[in-house]
Amino acid sequence: MESLSNLISGCSVVIPVYNSESSLEELVERIINSLSIDSLDYEIILVNDGSADRSWEKIKDLSLNKPNIRGINLMRNFGQHNALLCGIRAAKYEFTITMDDDLQHPPEEIHKLLAALTENVDVVYGYPEKLPHSFWRNLSSKITKRILAYLMGIRSAREISAFRVFRTDLRRVFQYYRDPSVILDVLLSWGTSRFTFVLVKEDVRKYGKSNYKFTNLIKQALLVFTGFSILPLRLSSWLGFFFVIFGLAVFLYVFISYLSAGSIPGFPFLASIISIFSGAQLFVLGIMGEYLGRIFERSMGRPNYIVGQTVNFPETTIQGQ
Repeated sequence: MESLSNLISGCSVVIPVYNSESSLEELVERIINSLSIDSLDYEIILVNDGSADRSWEKIKDLSLNKPNIRGINLMRNFGQHNALLCGIRAAKYEFTITMDDDLQHPPEEIHKLLAALTENVDVVYGYPEKLPHSFWRNLSSKITKRILAYLMGIRSAREISAFRVFRTDLRRVFQYYRDPSVILDVLLSWGTSRFTFVLVKEDVRKYGKSNYKFTNLIKQALLVFTGFSILPLRLSSWLGFFFVIFGLAVFLYVFISYLSAGSIPGFPFLASIISIFSGAQLFVLGIMGEYLGRIFERSMGRPNYIVGQTVNFPETTIQGQ
C-alpha cells in the first residue's frame, strides 16, 4: 500500500510540557529542522501542564514572532494525557504528532512515522528499538502497555508509545469526553482499529530526571483496569465462583472425614479456611471500591483541563473543558 507521506501537506505537533525549561529550545529547533526537510506546513503546540519552573515563560519567548509555535498554559497540573487532549483539540492540520518534551523522542525520527501512514492505517506508534530505562521500569511499562492493548481489543496496538502520529479527524469520536481520567490511546481506539508501529531510536534523557515513578505506573495500571474496562469485575465474579466450588470441596472433605474417622479437622484448618475466604471477600470489595471511586469522580463533573492563557491562538479557539 502506497504511503501517504508524500500527500501530507501539514501536521500539528502536540507536546505536553512539564518542568522542561531547559530542553524546549533545542526540542523546537530540531522539530522545525526535521519538518522543514519535507517542506511540510506545521504548527507546534506546547501545552504547559502546571510546570513549577519557567517553562511557560520559555514557551512565550519561543512563540514570539513565530505564529506556527503556539502555547497553552493550563491553570494547574492535570496530567500528561489531559494536556495532550487539550492540544489535540486545538490542532488545525490533518495529521497530529505527539511526543514527549525531554528529547527522548528524536524529532529526526518523525519522518519514519509519517512514512508508515497508508490508506489502511490511522495511527502509527514509534516504538523504541531499545528501551532506555532500567530493567524493572521497562518490564512494568511493557506489561502495562500490553494489558492496555488487550483491553483496547487491538493486537496491532501492542507496541504503544507516547511518540505517535494519527489522523486528527479521530478526535471527533471523543469530542464530548469530559472524564478527568484520560488515556489517549483508549480514546483513539474508539474511532479506529487500524494501528501499526515502526521502530525508532529513543535517546536517553538529556535534561533533568524523569517525573514517572513506580507508583505512577501502578496508578496508570489501576486506571487502565478500572477506568476503561469491566474485566476486573468479571475477574471478581469468577473468583467468587471459584471459592464457591472450593467451599463445596472443603465441605465434602469435612463430611467424608467425619464419616470415616468420626471427627473433623481442628481449629488451624478452620482458621485457614476463614482467612482464605476473608481475603477473597476483601479483594472483591477492593475492586468494587475502585469502580465506585471512578463513578464518584465522574459524578463531580471535574473538567479534563482548564486553560489559563494561550499564545498565538484566537481567543475563541481554546476553551477550558
